[in-house]
Amino acid sequence: MSFLPRYKSARYFAAAGAAIFVVATLYYIQPGSLSRPLNRESSWSSGSSPWQHHNDAASSALWDSRAKQVVGSFRHSYGGYLRYAAGFDELKPLSLRAINNFNGWNVSMYDSLDTMLLMGLHEEFSDALSVIEDADFSEIRHFRNGTVQSQFAPFFETVIRYLGGLLSAYALSGEPILLAKADELATALEPAFDTKRGLPVFGVHTGTGSTTKGISGILAEIATCQMEWSYLAHVTGSSVHYSKADTVINTLAEAMAGQQGASRSVGAAADSAHEYLLKQYLLTGKQDVASLEMYLLTINEVFTRLMYVTPNRDLLYVTDTNGEDFTPTHHFEHLSCFFPGLLALGAHTLPLNLSIIDPDKLGPEAQRAYYRLKPFDLSSLHMAAAEGLATSCWLTYADMPSGLGPEIAQMDKHSRPWLDAVEEWHAAGESGPMPGLSEKVPMQLARSSKAPLEPWDYAIRRPEYFLRPETIESLYIMWRVTGDPVWRERGWAIYEAIEEQCRTPVGYASLETVATNPGKKIDDQPSYFLAETLKYLYLLFVNDDPVPLDKFVFNTEAHPFPIFHGTMSVQ
Repeated sequence: MSFLPRYKSARYFAAAGAAIFVVATLYYIQPGSLSRPLNRESSWSSGSSPWQHHNDAASSALWDSRAKQVVGSFRHSYGGYLRYAAGFDELKPLSLRAINNFNGWNVSMYDSLDTMLLMGLHEEFSDALSVIEDADFSEIRHFRNGTVQSQFAPFFETVIRYLGGLLSAYALSGEPILLAKADELATALEPAFDTKRGLPVFGVHTGTGSTTKGISGILAEIATCQMEWSYLAHVTGSSVHYSKADTVINTLAEAMAGQQGASRSVGAAADSAHEYLLKQYLLTGKQDVASLEMYLLTINEVFTRLMYVTPNRDLLYVTDTNGEDFTPTHHFEHLSCFFPGLLALGAHTLPLNLSIIDPDKLGPEAQRAYYRLKPFDLSSLHMAAAEGLATSCWLTYADMPSGLGPEIAQMDKHSRPWLDAVEEWHAAGESGPMPGLSEKVPMQLARSSKAPLEPWDYAIRRPEYFLRPETIESLYIMWRVTGDPVWRERGWAIYEAIEEQCRTPVGYASLETVATNPGKKIDDQPSYFLAETLKYLYLLFVNDDPVPLDKFVFNTEAHPFPIFHGTMSVQ
């Protein structure tokens, strides 16, 4: 069987493009009025870079030394985990206790496997293999304070952390036990797909095969498994595994189109669903054209609905909406800071244009967005959006006394839709910088609580920092795509802030607030700090590129999978 997913008509793709926003409804977008393409030269098109990666010897040595410091940070945090939480999921770095919040199968170890390999920590990796070889996925041990919390493995988190970690480590090491365990785990999870439309439920008991639907069908939790099952099918040749990914992709749009509501987001409820549209296309060696179509239609919707620019500092941000009238919340989530990296990845790897889409077969709302974006050079527009958004994400760090960014910023409600501003800039002859791309400087917050709206153009809605990787992920991709060292320097400042604010004697702790210096610590070291935050920092600083973006695709937990070459046969 050739790995060419079986998709339906462009009308089906259009439904997917709208449906990918949490829930699908009919919505109204004003048609654009541009009569000619945006005249913006793009040196990012077709994968080229405006800056070359030519570092002198002194600079190379500096960045390699910084990468080694990140290796030291990983050994510190992982060593604390092994000392105080071995056999459990995560370390509580202040109380020196352990917690089982992801099945009790050593999630921090599984999430760390490919980080160890990329950093050359072969002794730690070898020790982990002996633990994984004896792993029993049939018993689930969630507990807090000695009390069992759940008997079901959360499908989404188990897939991206455990299964993704096993598959990526197998791809980098070739160790057969990792593939065997990945196959075993995926098989145990597959009862989650036994639904009317083949979309996975919230949780599955991996011992009995019983399932639970959970509270609600969050888009990110049902549309973030295609990469893992596709890659597993690719390396095992299993038609059973292949059918799971194939069915999810083929039924997602139809299933989502039947729901009602008006919420739109690229944040917590939907982030990785957007991410996997592009990445599934790249992973399959650009064979899965339907996912590319859905990605383009989805980004059209983001650009026409969710992108705003602030009135004073010209900060570009992406938000979400509430209600039937699509009222923007003007919340700028830290979780949304993966999005500039996704845009840059797409602009770097794709010939971005809408010519593959037949507008006559689109629904009315997708059609309106299509015609509004059609006049633009999409490679330039996507890359401009990536630059502006990545800069705004960085500024929410640089503005804070702690040097770290808040969980949610409340942006100025007087902000303008970005596309409106871009169209006006274009009509006025493109004088001055493009909206959202003016030169920015940090403005350190002078208060110890929530920031006043002016002159920052935002207030702090949620002040926590949970050791999150999204901003660093985008800085890493921006550096690899553009070669501009400013992205590395910004990442280095964030790393120094993490060391200063979050380091404990045995690991790293989240912060209760980023608006004070020092910030008050929280007794929490998530496994993704090892899997994502430190990995992306290392890849940002190291001069050699062990996982180039034209050969690997990262899952949403930063586990890299090799891109397919040729077609795949399954049995």
